[in-house]
Amino acid sequence: MINPFEHTLSTTIDIGAPPRDIWKVLVDFEHYPDWTRIFEFPIGHTDVGKKIRVKIHSGNRKPMIFEPLLLEAREPDEFRWRGRLLFWGIFEGEHIFRIEGAGDGRARFTHAEKFTGLLVPWLRRDLDTNTRRGFERFNRDIRKRCEEIGRSGGPG
Repeated sequence: MINPFEHTLSTTIDIGAPPRDIWKVLVDFEHYPDWTRIFEFPIGHTDVGKKIRVKIHSGNRKPMIFEPLLLEAREPDEFRWRGRLLFWGIFEGEHIFRIEGAGDGRARFTHAEKFTGLLVPWLRRDLDTNTRRGFERFNRDIRKRCEEIGRSGGPG
């Protein structure tokens, strides 16, 4: 039986760069403004168990700022956090970035989130359209950044 108060959104993209190079871009929070407009990390780090600060730009709406708990920062495989809107049980999300080697200096990048809470049934359509578009845009942005760095021989 499908739980109406849960919804998972998952997107993937293949990137022409090895997992460690993608990881370096993913956790180089200071340089996000150089290559994407989807996320900003006013407080970004890889200290599991501590909060980070994430500013998310979604479409034409006002940016949202969250302070989720960092659950996983396992180089070069996974970066994951859990946050909430207002109170626990209203609208929560476990945001996941996963990097899997695909051989020949390539990787598959998965950008996903599991949403739970009372607002999920009312937000499902927006999650499947606007949020999905944001995830896909971020995926294209990180692929472009990683592949440009690979061609140039390093960040710059």
